[in-house]
Amino acid sequence: MKRFLLLATLLAACLVTGCIGEIETYEDEGQSIETGVNQQFVIALGSNPSTGYRWQASYDETMLELVGGESEYELSDGEEEGLLGAGGVEYFRFKALKTGRTELTLVYKRASEGEILFQKVFTIHIR
Repeated sequence: MKRFLLLATLLAACLVTGCIGEIETYEDEGQSIETGVNQQFVIALGSNPSTGYRWQASYDETMLELVGGESEYELSDGEEEGLLGAGGVEYFRFKALKTGRTELTLVYKRASEGEILFQKVFTIHIR
């Protein structure tokens, strides 16, 4: 239910700002992301910031824009607010800026450490 409400909020924000179409959400790096210029898409990845780990995005800023400038976090269904160690989902909403092909890399790590626990690479085709 929470995921539905977040996606509904994102869609409403998209419509208010003038973009056309539905915002697609991707979770697996194997998925092909096809989008158009000025269209938005969301990457949703499991996360647990209470451990100090967060997803960090690396991308070509001439091709993609991180809408809002940062990710959004939501607890998983059934988890209580303030519950120490509760996992959730981190959402990254991007806007495609120009035609072409680009890669988006997300790494799961602590900001103060160099060790990467997980890495996901998405290929985006912008038409």
